[in-house]
Amino acid sequence: MQKILFTVVFIFNLCFVFQLKAQDYTEKQKNFKNGNHMFNKSMYPGDISYDVTYYKLDLKIDHIFFNSNYIKGSVTTKAKALNNNFNTFYLELMNSMIVDSVTSTLGNIVYSHNNNKINIQLPVTLNYGEEFNVTVYYQGVPGSSGLGSFEFTTHQGNPIIWSLSEPYGSMDWWPCKDTPEDKADSADIWITAHGFFTSASNGKLIEIVNNGNNTKTYKWKVSYPIATYLISVAMTNYDEYTHDYVALDGSIMKLHHFTYPENWSETRRLQMEATSDMIHEFAKMFGEYPFLREKYGHAEFSWGGGMEHQTLTSIVAFSTNLVSHELAHQWFGDMITCKDWHNIWLNEGFATYCEALYTEKKQGFNAYKSAMQGELSAAKNAVGTLYCQDIANVNNIFSGARSYSKGAAVLHMLRWVIGDSLFFKTLYNYANHPQLKYGVAVTEDFKNVAEQTSNTNLDYFFNQWVYGEGYPRYNVNIESVPNGVSYNIKMIVSQTNTTNNPDFFVMPIQIKYRVNSKDTLITLLNNQKVQEFNFVSPGKPTMFSFDPNGWLLKNVSLNLTGISDDEINIKDYKLEQNFPNPFNPETKIVYSLGKSDNVKLSVFDVLGKEIKTLVNEYQNSGTYTVNFNASELSGGVYFYKLQTDNYKNIKKLVLLK
Repeated sequence: MQKILFTVVFIFNLCFVFQLKAQDYTEKQKNFKNGNHMFNKSMYPGDISYDVTYYKLDLKIDHIFFNSNYIKGSVTTKAKALNNNFNTFYLELMNSMIVDSVTSTLGNIVYSHNNNKINIQLPVTLNYGEEFNVTVYYQGVPGSSGLGSFEFTTHQGNPIIWSLSEPYGSMDWWPCKDTPEDKADSADIWITAHGFFTSASNGKLIEIVNNGNNTKTYKWKVSYPIATYLISVAMTNYDEYTHDYVALDGSIMKLHHFTYPENWSETRRLQMEATSDMIHEFAKMFGEYPFLREKYGHAEFSWGGGMEHQTLTSIVAFSTNLVSHELAHQWFGDMITCKDWHNIWLNEGFATYCEALYTEKKQGFNAYKSAMQGELSAAKNAVGTLYCQDIANVNNIFSGARSYSKGAAVLHMLRWVIGDSLFFKTLYNYANHPQLKYGVAVTEDFKNVAEQTSNTNLDYFFNQWVYGEGYPRYNVNIESVPNGVSYNIKMIVSQTNTTNNPDFFVMPIQIKYRVNSKDTLITLLNNQKVQEFNFVSPGKPTMFSFDPNGWLLKNVSLNLTGISDDEINIKDYKLEQNFPNPFNPETKIVYSLGKSDNVKLSVFDVLGKEIKTLVNEYQNSGTYTVNFNASELSGGVYFYKLQTDNYKNIKKLVLLK
């Protein structure tokens, strides 16, 4: 047990401390760091023997006349050989789609279609770097794996067709190299359909051709690198609304929003126009909007959320958090794409965190803290490592608690560890890294940028929070003993964890205490499983708070001896009415604590049976927002109860289904 005596209260330079004092922990973890799960290339879809440079999708959607949910068309792929003696390769396309023929300007093609692959033999043998092209003519009813892939549905009786290919669904409806690792340098998406349809897609609209047979062809061109899962189609009788984004250099980019006619309103117009301000705020933090030569916008669709299709997000509604989340993906997910789904947190954790950053820009730091408390609470439900080890299960990849909330929590804690200035510089440097911008990244790429920017060894941080599991459970015992006019404070911090990966967490911890209505804040480095800290208070402390600003993903049990909590103000406790209410399936519950307290927030049915515990932990004074998803519950009346050592309140909420 290490003892540290403080006779003067001060704040550490955290970067300096970690470089000096995290060495023991890093040494203990280095065997874990060298584990195969970090550095071995995973078995992954996509033929690694060639590099795609271009796709052209020429699609004919047969829906209105025959109601057959049928597509027909061709896809041209241009690529470069990555091996010498190259003459065979494969594209991916589900078996149920019919391949009519495969052609190439190089000559006659030999091919077969089985096991969801089109195996192709070129008529010539190529060397490394030599280019080739093939065009696959195909037809059929698209599949619907994963999150949707390619859907035919309706809104108010009108047909709508949309795609959502993440993570493995591109091959359900078009032949491609279906991996995020290999981006095409450019693409064309041509969509021919009945004249009823306005057909939206990625990039810039080059031309609308009236074919004279009651069909139209929309020709969209993508001039930036794009991953296969980000290529999209969205088609119905859209109303289109456009407005301007003024870039940082004063140039103008058009925003295009495609919405259902029945949902147009003045409220929606204002929601859509708010996108310009979001782009401006993110551009100031991360660098200019990455697809400025093309567009940004939204295409309304009937899936229950949003999907960050490059330059044209597919979206179900225009709430601030949803719009800012999908917009943030244009930097983190679309411009820089996770190289494989193991590293999905680089997409989803970043976008979730950007929701809180935009809240901070518009409403201030306290609102940011409140938003992050919701993410920290949700992150406690994460199972396994943030690095997603099992990518065969789509639900595992897109685990809300892990990939989204814990990913955001890790960025929140990194901000605390290296400080605001270096943190935001890290985000900017990552987004503008010459080897990563418009490319792909893994966790080690982001870690390297963070280390170079902060001049800090962050092995311990990424090992425990990205490649480790769980979070610290702090047991904090604080004793105050009079010593003349001053008081000696002894604090023993011990940790427990549900796994041995890691055995304990190295993190800076803050405590705040109050003497004669004056607050003092101390920052300490906790780098032992059981650690004692000693310092001197000029008077008798009347309040203690652990992690008062909510930087840590944690549970805390705080035990005080010789300290009186005589400043409790019950008026500062409050349980708000959930909003929206009624709701389906998500709502927010907001409450305020007048002091640090043990908190339990639970949901009950009308018979008084507890059906869900949303919060059960020690929390510091402040305002908290908790997201409640009731998708697994049936509609009806429920109750939620907030109970602490000093307060209790119950309110009703109504789930509509």
